[in-house]
Amino acid sequence: MSRFLAVDWGTTNRRAYLVEDGAVVATTRDDRGILAVEPGGFDAEVASLRARYSDVPIVLAGMVGSNRGWIDAGYVAAPATIDALAAKAVRPIDGVAIVPGVSRSVAGRGDVMRGEEVQLLGAAAAGMVPPDSLLCQPGTHCKWAWMKDGALADFVTAMTGELFALLKAHALIGQEMTGAVADDTAFGEGVADAGRDDLLGALFGVRAASVLGLRVAGTAASYVSGLLIGTDVRAHVRPGETVYLLADEALGALYARAIGMVGASTQRIDSHAAFVAGVTRIEELLG
Repeated sequence: MSRFLAVDWGTTNRRAYLVEDGAVVATTRDDRGILAVEPGGFDAEVASLRARYSDVPIVLAGMVGSNRGWIDAGYVAAPATIDALAAKAVRPIDGVAIVPGVSRSVAGRGDVMRGEEVQLLGAAAAGMVPPDSLLCQPGTHCKWAWMKDGALADFVTAMTGELFALLKAHALIGQEMTGAVADDTAFGEGVADAGRDDLLGALFGVRAASVLGLRVAGTAASYVSGLLIGTDVRAHVRPGETVYLLADEALGALYARAIGMVGASTQRIDSHAAFVAGVTRIEELLG
């Protein structure tokens, strides 16, 4: 029986999956992301995990392999395959492997990811998406990934969610962004206005709309979200395409709406199942 622990170890959160013969038999999620671990404390954290799960082999992915994590596991350059990730895995101690991230550098523009690559390649390896497909992982840093023959051929990271948070907390228009974001009329207006290719002007227009009484109070947050997501989507999606979304229900619905408004379609993919599929294949390759 194949039995191991897979850990998606991010900046603020950590999710562990106990996998037996390819199936998840237990899962836990906590706030022990890398920022919660004291310098030099990763050995103890991993020892605690091993004790909890009967000393099984462990495969770690995500920010734990960054230069701010336990050990820098480096990057595999795109186009990247799941075999390449396994071949470049780093073993800080016996019985523990850390999956590297993926990098790209084209025309002087670089990009990196850690953790998402396991989901993306796992989705392709498990047949959740076609071998040639466009995948999107919305979030603080939204990932757009182009798969080719099942490999991660290229990708782009957009600071969509982070920019929304910065505007709300620190920008002049933040005082207008008091309502909750919803898939509503204001959101749709934001997506539509993104098509004018004047994001900076449209953002200041949020302030002007408030002063002049042109927008219903409490709808600015939805409108700004629509502007940002609409700009993000229009930069990467073409009419007639199918985009495979690895997202939670709320954020997935917003991206699906914006993608639909540019004439493309979406299919939702279970990101947790994709991660397990990817990390299981990596564990098999590690032997």
